[in-house]
Amino acid sequence: MSATQDAVALSDASALDDNQVREYLKIHSDFLQRHPDLLDHLHVSHASGSAVSLVEKQVSVLRERNMEMRHRLNALTINARDNDKLYERTRALILHLLDARDLAGLCDAFIHSMNRDFDIEFASIILFGEPAESSGNLRFETSEKVKLEIGSLLKGRKPLCGALRKDEFEFLFPKGSEVGSAAVMPLKGDNRVGLIAVGSTDANRYYNGMGTLFLQHIADVLLRLLERLPGDDN
Repeated sequence: MSATQDAVALSDASALDDNQVREYLKIHSDFLQRHPDLLDHLHVSHASGSAVSLVEKQVSVLRERNMEMRHRLNALTINARDNDKLYERTRALILHLLDARDLAGLCDAFIHSMNRDFDIEFASIILFGEPAESSGNLRFETSEKVKLEIGSLLKGRKPLCGALRKDEFEFLFPKGSEVGSAAVMPLKGDNRVGLIAVGSTDANRYYNGMGTLFLQHIADVLLRLLERLPGDDN
């Protein structure tokens, strides 16, 4: 090719804009594969300010993607392990509940499992009825008193989570003398029969918007068992 032809070629090339080159490379995605020698002539600015070849840049991008995928895989693995642990603990809890022969045994199984297996600081189950002499963790309160003490926490069928006032916290958890947070789940089928609650002295442990599927699941199991088990005169 003559010098004149080179000049014309360069002139034509300079007439190409970025979009044309971009579209050409998109259509001819194997261009660099057919012309691998160009890889050493193409450079991309590095974060440090120095220039690196396109091959080096591609390797760097692949390494970053690989690290990102590893982080995602690690997160998925951790979540899977946590879910496995939760499943085993939930399974054990339900079996303990099924083994209960009366209401007192049912309440004991629920409280003990929450404290021991789930490492929950406070747990409570309150059934509606006339208060009677305490029998383990079996506790009855009239619906009127519950409404008076914590009526704002029992709206609807879904759990309510958040920080509580000192009087609310102490009513739910008589052994708790501090302000804290709790998740409160009404036990409500055809009729409202009571509630379950889990709590912590950490005011941020239970918060509005947190997942409550586990508590709802346990409440469904308890509702069915409460209808079948014998209790006291309540």
